[in-house]
Amino acid sequence: MPPTDRIIDANANRAREAARLLEDLARFVLDDADLAKRTKRIRHQITQELADVSPLDRIASRDTPGDVGTVISLDSESRRSSLVDLASSAASRLAEALRVIEECLKHCSTPERSVRFERLRYETYELERLVLLGLTRPPTQPTLCVLITESLCEHFHWLEVARLAIEGGVDAIQLREKDLTDRDLFHRACSLVELAQRHGVTVFINDRPDIAAGADAGGVHLGQTDLPVAIARKILGEGRLIGVSTCSPEQGKAAARAGADLIGIGPIFPSRTKPKSSLLGPAGFKAYMDEPELSAFPHLAISGITAENVSELVSAGCRGIAVSAAICRSQDPAQAAAELRNAMAAGNRSG
Repeated sequence: MPPTDRIIDANANRAREAARLLEDLARFVLDDADLAKRTKRIRHQITQELADVSPLDRIASRDTPGDVGTVISLDSESRRSSLVDLASSAASRLAEALRVIEECLKHCSTPERSVRFERLRYETYELERLVLLGLTRPPTQPTLCVLITESLCEHFHWLEVARLAIEGGVDAIQLREKDLTDRDLFHRACSLVELAQRHGVTVFINDRPDIAAGADAGGVHLGQTDLPVAIARKILGEGRLIGVSTCSPEQGKAAARAGADLIGIGPIFPSRTKPKSSLLGPAGFKAYMDEPELSAFPHLAISGITAENVSELVSAGCRGIAVSAAICRSQDPAQAAAELRNAMAAGNRSG
């Protein structure tokens, strides 16, 4: 039997195992059905492509007890420091194994099959990029986001309000300042990002993907009349989040299809901060959740939300809220944030 049979067999096993690990990361960690499907397709295609390449000879060529490679190992092979390390190692094994199979098939006089393995290898490079980006992005479903505007911070400096809000349990902050110069906004964003990153809190910059990118913020939040999502993505790159404000399920679906990572849903209740003539209410929010395309999509309900009324939203399926005055105007921002977090948790328990 050709000496390459054993090489192809070992690398086919190695490639399928690595692809399965990437598939499970996409499926169980990222909850990304499309990415899991793409990885599964690679795994199955490896099997299909080799189904008629001396399958019995390849199996017969196995000699695990006599394989000198089974006793060769490096310290780095026994440690994986993170899920990112796990995914990166798996993707490297997959690409390397595919390259070995590709070269061996050239030796076996099956160049057309070798070309197909070359394509699988290139697809693996893109797959690695998508999985690693997914694992390194901030969590896309915040529970409690505070919108920081200096004019609303009546009792503390705006940055102290942010610090206290983090202490109280917010996991996202949106910087919303319409009247600052670009330079002042940039410096303010940098100060907020420096604070938030120490606590694992995601910072969104309102309307300005350029400021978000320059300040190394977690993302940007766009209104319906701001830059399109695709343009914001070009500015931000793949590693940051894009939120989009919406006031109807149709706008929500359009934002999701355009590539947004999160949608704002509102206005929900009356608000002193930005009075609205038309309110969605809990029923309007539920209309979003009744849409299959949006039911599991990351969101933040906004406008007039308090610890007293948030249970109505939780009952309608709400997983994240955004508030401004409820925390910024509070004499105890940390306590206000904690009460909102507790009210969200209580609503989930009762639901």
